[in-house]
Amino acid sequence: MLRISLLTGGGDRPYVMGLGRTLIEQGIGLEIIGSNELESPEWRSKPHVQFLNLRGDQNPGANVRVKILRVLKYYAALLRYAWRANPGIFHILWNNKFETVDRTFLMLYYKGLGKRVVLTAHNVNKRKRDGVDSFFNRLTLKTQYRLCDHIFVHTEPMKSELVKEFGCRDSAVTVIPFGINDAVPQTPITTREAKVRLGIRNEERTILFFGRIVPYKGLDYLVTAFQTLLARSPNYRLIIAGRPDNDSKHYCRTIQGQIVEAGISEYVLQRIEFVPDAETEVYFKAADVLVLPYRQIYQSGVLFLAYSFGLPVIATRVGGLPDEIKEGETGYVCRPDSSDDLTVVIERFFEGELYHTLESRRSRIREYARQRYSWQLVGQRTRAVYGALLGPSMAHSELYPAHLKGDPGPDQ
Repeated sequence: MLRISLLTGGGDRPYVMGLGRTLIEQGIGLEIIGSNELESPEWRSKPHVQFLNLRGDQNPGANVRVKILRVLKYYAALLRYAWRANPGIFHILWNNKFETVDRTFLMLYYKGLGKRVVLTAHNVNKRKRDGVDSFFNRLTLKTQYRLCDHIFVHTEPMKSELVKEFGCRDSAVTVIPFGINDAVPQTPITTREAKVRLGIRNEERTILFFGRIVPYKGLDYLVTAFQTLLARSPNYRLIIAGRPDNDSKHYCRTIQGQIVEAGISEYVLQRIEFVPDAETEVYFKAADVLVLPYRQIYQSGVLFLAYSFGLPVIATRVGGLPDEIKEGETGYVCRPDSSDDLTVVIERFFEGELYHTLESRRSRIREYARQRYSWQLVGQRTRAVYGALLGPSMAHSELYPAHLKGDPGPDQ
């Protein structure tokens, strides 16, 4: 049996669970390098899965001494693991916190051990996205990308950036869908019940912003647009659910001050903290639309989470977002950096057929997402790359179960 080592970085439970499940279903054995966050009875119950909790507790509230010790312990354990590990392919889903080490030293170490290294680049250059790029950052990124045997990205523009800006070979980059988030529990709770639970009247037009509160996500544009909407009608509500990064706390406080100064606090439900998976459902079911007013982005997992609940999305025309939205059917697209255009598009949504037939449309959005972003499709393309790296004999024998032979393989 083919065995793969999944290096998770210790987080992103929805992606790890989704990819892990589909690879297991396709007959691949896994060694998952994870943390407390990724612990699951599901891993322990599978005969060909080994879950290695090398990261342990990642509590950000720990003191500096504890943080230093646990990082050193983790890297020591990871080096020992790699030295002894049997899997010939190391698939990196996320780098660890000290990305310079991971991009350079760890990559050279893995290659020195004869491992084939596959990387899922969820962000080609996130420091460029955040406006804090540097020569050193690009140098370490280029080092990692050049040392990889293959790279997965989620959009064609991301692939183009890797080829043009980092000199990657076109054939060494495969575009795969961002698998739909199926790790968040869903219960029979209805939209009406979810709104009641949050203290929102059924007739109130409810807008959701969900996820990390950081400058590139443009929440300030949404709050400004919301002020304009309220000036025209008091029948709107805004939900802000998520927490700022350590570097974005001032940005978050500025937005909260904007809400108070504008006198709209009673119309804004704020949950400025991490929202656990078990509590996520109520926000997506209470909302009538998710708004992603991003300044820059490569791809957004929140969009696919919304689709899994049948929730339409209004997003700015940046990164891969426009390609994922069917105008008038799954949502709308607006200009970035423009609260005025965002206001117009939000009003268009609430005046249109998509909103007025939303309850019947939700099932269509869910089905659209299942067909386009299924983990089975992600798994097939991932498996095809594993086979190509290990050679024709593996690609056509133990790597492929009979029902997958003849699959066209990765997009090139």
